[in-house]
Amino acid sequence: MESSRTTRILIVDDHPVMREGLEGLLVQHSDLQICGQAGNIAAALDSIESCQPDVVVLDLTLGAEDGVDLILKLREKNSPVRILVLSMHDELLYAERLLSMGVQGYIMKQEASTEFLRALRKVAAGDVYVSSAVSARLLEQISRNRPRAAGSGLETLTARECEVLTLTGQSRTTREIAQALGMSEKTVDSHRRNIRDKLGLHTSSELLRYAFRWVTDKPAVEQSQNS
Repeated sequence: MESSRTTRILIVDDHPVMREGLEGLLVQHSDLQICGQAGNIAAALDSIESCQPDVVVLDLTLGAEDGVDLILKLREKNSPVRILVLSMHDELLYAERLLSMGVQGYIMKQEASTEFLRALRKVAAGDVYVSSAVSARLLEQISRNRPRAAGSGLETLTARECEVLTLTGQSRTTREIAQALGMSEKTVDSHRRNIRDKLGLHTSSELLRYAFRWVTDKPAVEQSQNS
């Protein structure tokens, strides 16, 4: 059921076809209004300032940029805009960390348009949206009183750094990580240094032990990334 209130939406995605497709979907609904589009962080910040959206629909991968950086910048500004991440990245790997950073929703691009609209309206209404799988995981953590990512330093990692950490915990070599992520070995080493700095780790051995514990503490569905 559509609300009588119009929700202003900014689409942030580096692919014009994706932005146009989303706009084509949303213009069919009178309660949803596209107030702008952006393909990078600078344009997104300008658009947020000029069009004052209620919700930003954000892709985590913005070309060479990382959508997480936009989330951090908006958090620093104490921006009231609500964020729905629409991404190809595995929700089980990213949703919890992003929720701890203040994101209100996470949905994967493979979901049906009806589910995307439901997620968007839920976020616009002030609620939080995640899939049933993530909801079950969060409830499991609460029941087991397991440590959460917030405050551990994990919430400061970029999406790419999170991928490097995951592959490191799966005992991948630097060369294997570089090939898997389409980057140079020097770039992998640079990401690892950044991860160590953010997590307060001093040596490569400490990083390896941390990465292994982080991966092995996850449900089996996440570890299947290595298969």
